[in-house]
Amino acid sequence: MVPNALTVQFLAWVADRPRTRADVMEAWRSTCPRLSIWEDATIDGLVQFEKRNVVLTARGRAILESASELAGERRPAATPGTPVPESIEHA
Repeated sequence: MVPNALTVQFLAWVADRPRTRADVMEAWRSTCPRLSIWEDATIDGLVQFEKRNVVLTARGRAILESASELAGERRPAATPGTPVPESIEHA
């Protein structure tokens, strides 16, 4: 699986700190069926629920690490201080 940049950004965001389902739904909700990053990551087995949090699976971590290596970085996380999207909505 070759992830798109938005999927890698989502995985980095989840990996950055503990995220609840509510956090994920608030920050990554979309009304556009073409931008279903949260749903796609769940279906593809990249994230899962552990207790109240959404976490990366082994597959999600591997994809994030692979994308980091391709980018020549340790992890393609958002630059410190970069705001997380409040939501991704398209009418």
